Amino acid sequence: MKKGLVSALMVIMMASLFLAACSKDDTATVSPAATGATTSGPVAISMFAQQDTAIDLKTNKFTKFMEDKFNAKFNFEIIPFDGAKEKRQISLASGDYPDSYMLTAWIDQFSQADILKYGKQGILIPLNDLIDQYAPNIKAAMAKDATLKSFSTAPDGKIYGLGSYTQCFHCSYPNKMWINTKWLSKMNLEMPKTTDDFKKVLQAFKKGDPNGNGKADEVPLSGSTEDFGVHIIPFLMNGFIYDDDRNYLTMANGKVDTAANKPQWKEGLAYIKSLYDEGLIDPGAFTQNAEAFKKIGENAGTQILGVGAGMHPAIFVNIDKGNKNSADYNPVPPLTGPNGSLATHDGGGLTPGAKFVITNKATKEEQITLIKMVDYMFTFEGQTNAASGMEGIDWRKPKEGEVALGKGVKPLMASIPAVEGEAPHNAGWSGMGHFYQPSEYRDSIVQGTDVYDSANYERRLYNATLLYQGHEPKEIYPVWAVWVDPAQTDEASILQTNLKNYIDQNALQFITGNKDLTKDWDAYVKGLDNLKVGRYLEILQKAYDTSSYKK
Repeated sequence: MKKGLVSALMVIMMASLFLAACSKDDTATVSPAATGATTSGPVAISMFAQQDTAIDLKTNKFTKFMEDKFNAKFNFEIIPFDGAKEKRQISLASGDYPDSYMLTAWIDQFSQADILKYGKQGILIPLNDLIDQYAPNIKAAMAKDATLKSFSTAPDGKIYGLGSYTQCFHCSYPNKMWINTKWLSKMNLEMPKTTDDFKKVLQAFKKGDPNGNGKADEVPLSGSTEDFGVHIIPFLMNGFIYDDDRNYLTMANGKVDTAANKPQWKEGLAYIKSLYDEGLIDPGAFTQNAEAFKKIGENAGTQILGVGAGMHPAIFVNIDKGNKNSADYNPVPPLTGPNGSLATHDGGGLTPGAKFVITNKATKEEQITLIKMVDYMFTFEGQTNAASGMEGIDWRKPKEGEVALGKGVKPLMASIPAVEGEAPHNAGWSGMGHFYQPSEYRDSIVQGTDVYDSANYERRLYNATLLYQGHEPKEIYPVWAVWVDPAQTDEASILQTNLKNYIDQNALQFITGNKDLTKDWDAYVKGLDNLKVGRYLEILQKAYDTSSYKK
C-alpha cells in the first residue's frame, strides 16, 4: 500500500496476538537471566529498520521499553519507506550489514527467493534452535498453526526469518466493489445480484443524472492500477472464472492450472469489454494512480462516482467523521455470472517472505536477545505494544459493556483515539512490530456498532467481507504457504513476471479493443505457451506436492 493508505489502515490494523498457550501472566515480569542480560551492561544490537514518518525509533517509547526489558541497546540503521527495497539490497551487497533486519512487510521484506539465497550464503542464520530453546511463544504458535509453520519453513527445513502473519479478515477478500446506494435509492434500483443487473445499474448511473446537476458527468465505475484490491477486472471476472488478481491460478483435485487461457476467461473479457464500449468504465481505471482515483471519489462540489473498486472505501473516499460521501458507498455482494459467483481470496492477506532475520554478524548473546524480543511480540501484551503502541497511550483494556468485533467474542483491547492536532505518540513500532496476529485476536478488538463512524471502520469492513466469505473456490493455490525448489526459484520468478505482464497487457488490449477477441484470441493463447506457461505450472505443482501445507 502507498503511504497515504498505510496511514488510514493503521487505525484499522490495531492488531496483535493472542495465544491460548501463553497467558498474560507468563510475560508480566522477565528476570535478567531470562532475557539474556549480562552483568557487563546492555547487549548492543545493530538493526536495519524502515521508519514510518510518524515514528522516531531512537526516541520511541516502545524502543525504550524493549531496551529496558531485555537489557539491550539498539543501534538503528534507519531508512525511510521510499526506496526501502533498494537500500536493503545495497546494505546486503556491501557486506557491511547489521546484526538483524526488522522490516515493515507491506513496504519491503525478504522474499522467499531472498531468504533461500542469503540463507544458502550463510548471511541469514537459521532460527530453529533459537526458537526451540529461547522462544516458547513462537514455538507454541507454530505447533498450533500449521499454516504459520509452512509459511515460515524453507524447503531445507530451516527457518531463516519470520514474516508478518496477520490474519486480516477484510484483507483476505480484497477485490470488492462499493456502490453508491444513495443513487440506487434515488433511481429506485435494487442492489445488483448478477452481472446483467450490474450492467443495467451502471447504464442507469450514466444516463439518469443521479447526482441531479443536469450534466452527464457521472463516472459509473472506476478503480486504479495501484495496490492490491483496486483493480476492476477480478470482481467482474469472478462471475465467469476465478481470478486471483496475482498469478491467475486455479486448482482442481490438487492440480494447478491457469485461468487465463480458458474459454471462460475470454467470456469474462467480452463482458468487461461490453461495459467499456458503452462508456460504463472509466478509462482511467486502467492507468490512474490512487491519488487520481480518490479525486473522482472526492470530486469537489458534486458527487460523480457510482461504483468504486477497492478492498475498502477509504481508498477512494474520505471516511473521517462528518464526511458527506462516505456512508453512501456500500458493498456489492459477489455477482452471479454464467459460471457462478466467486470472490478472490488470498488466505488472509499473507505475503510470503520474512520481515525479521538475524545475520551472521550477530554474536550468540545478540542472537538470544533478539529472538527473545521477537518472542515477546508473540504474546498478547508484546504484540499490542509493538504494533499499536504502549498500553495506556494507544490502547487500553476494555470497559464494561464494550463489545468485540467478532460475534460472541470476549473483548481484549480497545484503541485510544488520537486527539486532533496532537503530536504522534511515538509509542509503538507500527508495521515493524507486526508479527503473529491470528483472527481470534483481531476479532477481540473493541468496536462500536455504528459502522459509519470512522472509529468503527473495522466493523464496517468486517460486515462487508461477510458478504464475500464462502464465495471462494473450494481449492485455491496457497502461494503464501508453499516454497519453490531453490534450484528453480530464479526460473519461476522470471516466468511469473513475464506471464503476469503478458496476461495483464493482453486483458487491457482486449477490453479496450486494441485486440479482437475473435481474431486474436488463438494467437494470445499461443503466446502463453511460448512464454512457457506449462513449465511455470509444472514448477508450482512440484512446490505444492512437496509442501508441508498440502492437505
